[in-house]
Amino acid sequence: MLPIKLLVLDVDGTLTDGGLYLDSTGNEMKKFSVRDGAGLMLARAAGIRVMILTGRESEPVRRRAAELHLDWCVQNCKDKRAFLAAFLAEQGLSKEQAAYVGDDWNDLAAMQLCGFVACPANAAPEVAALADYVCPQKGGEGAVRGAVEYLLRGAGLFETTLKAAFGAEVPSHV
Repeated sequence: MLPIKLLVLDVDGTLTDGGLYLDSTGNEMKKFSVRDGAGLMLARAAGIRVMILTGRESEPVRRRAAELHLDWCVQNCKDKRAFLAAFLAEQGLSKEQAAYVGDDWNDLAAMQLCGFVACPANAAPEVAALADYVCPQKGGEGAVRGAVEYLLRGAGLFETTLKAAFGAEVPSHV
């Protein structure tokens, strides 16, 4: 049984490459990995609820969260730790039931409230030092998928969840 019930995600540098792309009219664009999207579909199939928790506000983030049917999309959060502490208490979730994937200093305090912490390969050294798992992928290149896969494989649930989510079986030679 998977103890994780909530997966909290930073955006810039975690779900994206951390770049801020602005066109000549001031519209913001972000590049998201479809592999992360597949990983989040897998997490949801395993019964994990997903929250985006970001310090910025962005229409592309709102749209991506809606496309993926994520449970919560919290933007413009200036104190991630205070928000997450209140949220966990409100939801009756323990530290062991929460996981966090983030990449930078503004994630450190909130990460300490979670029983499992992962980060992209290019995370700040202080974040990597705190992480239980450093994903081989960089932010925006499938790191969130890597964290989800790591959790599910560790719980022995990867193959059954993959089949439930996508109807696919893992080939025996993989």
